[in-house]
Amino acid sequence: MTETRLHKFLRNGLPHLPQPIDPATLAHDRKRADALQNRVADRITAFSGSMLFVYVHIIWFACWIGFGVEKYPYGLLTMIVSLEAIFLSTFVLISQNRADAKRQVIANEQWRTVQEEDKQNVQLLDLSNQILSLTKEIRVLADSLPKQSG
Repeated sequence: MTETRLHKFLRNGLPHLPQPIDPATLAHDRKRADALQNRVADRITAFSGSMLFVYVHIIWFACWIGFGVEKYPYGLLTMIVSLEAIFLSTFVLISQNRADAKRQVIANEQWRTVQEEDKQNVQLLDLSNQILSLTKEIRVLADSLPKQSG
């Protein structure tokens, strides 16, 4: 079975961002990548936030105006650009929601780490108090032993 160009684009994506190293973020990204609509939204957001997107639009507008696709005041072009702006703003919101979800995953993981460290600190304080108590008992026992002269 051959892959379509869309499937290749969705798999490879633009641009290539560095892979996260946090296990919680990796798990979140894997879970998110399971849904096709999430992968599509991620790719569109990645493309629309790139310089390639800007260059494509510069060429598109220049050709539209230069080849005289329509006359001034460019009503169809204005409508197309307005519709594109609506969709792009939606993708920006989707991207922000995704970023918020990722930040929440990281914050939850950090909170679990803090809680675990707090438990360890309590255990260390307990051990330190036990050592201090034993040291005091040894000191009392050592002081109570008769002194041997030399």
